[in-house]
Amino acid sequence: MGKVLIIGAGGVGTVVVHKVAQNHAVFTEIMLASRTKSKCDVIAADVKQRYGVNVTTAQVDADNVNELIALFNDYKPELVINVALPYQDLTIMDACLATGVNYLDTANYEPKDEAHFEYSWQWAYQQRFKDAGLTAILGCGFDPGVTSVFTAYAAKHHFDEIHYLDIVDCNAGDHGKAFATNFNPEINIREVTQKGKYWENGQWVETEPHEIHKPLNYPEIGPKESYVIYHEELESLVKNFPTLKRARFWMTFGQEYLTHLRVIQNIGMARIDEVEYNGVKIVPIQFLKAVLPNPGDLGENYTGWTSIGCRISGIKDGKPKTYYIYNNCSHEAAFTETGTQGVSYTTGVPATIGALMFMTGQWRQPGVFNVEEFNPDPFLEQLGKQGLPWVELTDVDLEL
Repeated sequence: MGKVLIIGAGGVGTVVVHKVAQNHAVFTEIMLASRTKSKCDVIAADVKQRYGVNVTTAQVDADNVNELIALFNDYKPELVINVALPYQDLTIMDACLATGVNYLDTANYEPKDEAHFEYSWQWAYQQRFKDAGLTAILGCGFDPGVTSVFTAYAAKHHFDEIHYLDIVDCNAGDHGKAFATNFNPEINIREVTQKGKYWENGQWVETEPHEIHKPLNYPEIGPKESYVIYHEELESLVKNFPTLKRARFWMTFGQEYLTHLRVIQNIGMARIDEVEYNGVKIVPIQFLKAVLPNPGDLGENYTGWTSIGCRISGIKDGKPKTYYIYNNCSHEAAFTETGTQGVSYTTGVPATIGALMFMTGQWRQPGVFNVEEFNPDPFLEQLGKQGLPWVELTDVDLEL
């Protein structure tokens, strides 16, 4: 049915290649490209062995628009799945516009020199993609991504008005390392060390990092201390669901993780500005990334579960209603299927489903869109089939 080009050969990229290959009837030709072609070759060989599907590989610097344009013109994909770094969203979108290629990503753009992310940079591409007759699908991982689709599904089927939304993200897994991040350390540390922020009564409320926290109970896992942080899907959800009175994002952190994080910040290793060392300019957080465990290598010894979902309250037929929709994912099962851990799996599977939605014409519209702006039903129909079954609970204590 269509050619797809995947950019990024980390843990998430690995999952996307596996899942795209499993859906070879839709994705008839597959290319994986990265700055380091040898990483792509290893993934392609594994996929060939498991499924008998050929994956072409290529080297590309996703910071370089001209290199991207040359690759796109040579391969001529119908869709690019961007699972590279968020810094590279705009260069890849520019290359898509220059070559007539559709676009999908899992995380919104953020500049390298500031730990700050918002959709304004990508939303600014709306008219250009519309005029070009191209589709850009933003934030199609799990959070953002599935959490946004969960919210759209709740609004469509369970509520007349959504008033309170709490996205809850628990990783109750154990990778056996003293300190490691579950995705790119540079992006992860920048995300969780910035100030918290949530939406209430028509405005943003800012908090100190990890200031608001409480134990929440997660299905099949139990109570875990959960912290309010800012997460990008809140920006688009409060825009697209204007009845929201409050929207927050909660994430679990263990005390050992927070202690390491505090030390990293206190000694300056979380800095994103350049420092001089032995006559060479280095960025401390990038050096830290080089010495920390590679998230893509954590899967082999990872045990336990992730649990991510939306706890929603509002009005249906004039009466108050509560609703909890979530997925639990096993790290061990993810590793058995794809050789990756659960955090990579829960991001890569939804990216593949978003691509399926595009390729089958169900999410295809000129312009730039967040996933909650599309029909949630066919996406959720695929979610369980592709490895992330979801559960609904109605009229339960949301604890929030």
